[in-house]
Amino acid sequence: MGQQLKGWRTASAQRLWLSMLIDTMEEISRPERRAVPCDGQALAALRAQLARPASARAPYASSYSLRN
Repeated sequence: MGQQLKGWRTASAQRLWLSMLIDTMEEISRPERRAVPCDGQALAALRAQLARPASARAPYASSYSLRN
Protein backbone atom coordinates (compact mmCIF):
# COMPACT_ATOMS: atom_id res chain seq x y z
CA MET A 1 0.00 0.00 0.00
CA GLY A 2 1.02 3.59 -0.34
CA GLN A 3 2.32 3.26 -3.89
CA GLN A 4 1.47 5.89 -6.46
CA LEU A 5 1.21 5.46 -10.19
CA LYS A 6 2.21 8.29 -12.50
CA GLY A 7 0.76 7.30 -15.89
CA TRP A 8 -2.78 5.95 -15.96
CA ARG A 9 -3.33 6.11 -19.68
CA THR A 10 -1.95 2.72 -20.66
CA ALA A 11 -3.86 -0.53 -20.31
CA SER A 12 -1.02 -2.06 -18.30
CA ALA A 13 -1.04 0.86 -15.83
CA GLN A 14 -4.80 0.48 -15.42
CA ARG A 15 -4.44 -3.27 -14.79
CA LEU A 16 -1.67 -2.60 -12.27
CA TRP A 17 -3.84 -0.02 -10.48
CA LEU A 18 -6.78 -2.42 -10.35
CA SER A 19 -4.55 -5.22 -9.09
CA MET A 20 -3.18 -2.96 -6.35
CA LEU A 21 -6.73 -1.95 -5.39
CA ILE A 22 -7.84 -5.58 -5.12
CA ASP A 23 -4.74 -6.52 -3.09
CA THR A 24 -5.37 -3.62 -0.71
CA MET A 25 -9.04 -4.47 -0.29
CA GLU A 26 -8.19 -8.10 0.43
CA GLU A 27 -5.55 -7.02 2.96
CA ILE A 28 -7.80 -4.65 4.89
CA SER A 29 -10.69 -7.10 4.92
CA ARG A 30 -8.72 -9.53 7.08
CA PRO A 31 -10.12 -9.57 10.66
CA GLU A 32 -6.74 -8.93 12.27
CA ARG A 33 -6.25 -5.80 10.13
CA ARG A 34 -9.75 -4.47 10.83
CA ALA A 35 -9.06 -4.68 14.56
CA VAL A 36 -6.16 -2.19 14.26
CA PRO A 37 -7.25 1.44 14.79
CA CYS A 38 -6.71 3.75 11.83
CA ASP A 39 -4.59 6.88 12.09
CA GLY A 40 -6.81 9.94 12.61
CA GLN A 41 -4.74 12.08 10.24
CA ALA A 42 -5.04 9.47 7.49
CA LEU A 43 -8.81 9.38 7.93
CA ALA A 44 -9.03 13.17 7.84
CA ALA A 45 -6.95 13.31 4.65
CA LEU A 46 -9.09 10.63 3.02
CA ARG A 47 -12.31 12.42 3.96
CA ALA A 48 -10.95 15.69 2.55
CA GLN A 49 -9.95 14.00 -0.70
CA LEU A 50 -13.32 12.28 -1.08
CA ALA A 51 -15.15 15.56 -0.40
CA ARG A 52 -13.53 17.23 -3.41
CA PRO A 53 -15.34 17.17 -6.76
CA ALA A 54 -14.42 14.34 -9.14
CA SER A 55 -12.73 16.75 -11.55
CA ALA A 56 -10.42 17.94 -8.76
CA ARG A 57 -9.41 14.34 -7.97
CA ALA A 58 -8.65 13.50 -11.58
CA PRO A 59 -7.03 16.47 -13.32
CA TYR A 60 -5.90 14.18 -16.16
CA ALA A 61 -9.47 13.10 -17.01
CA SER A 62 -11.33 14.77 -19.82
CA SER A 63 -14.87 16.05 -19.39
CA TYR A 64 -16.01 13.25 -21.70
CA SER A 65 -14.79 10.53 -19.34
CA LEU A 66 -16.73 12.01 -16.41
CA ARG A 67 -20.17 12.10 -18.01
CA ASN A 68 -20.93 8.35 -17.80
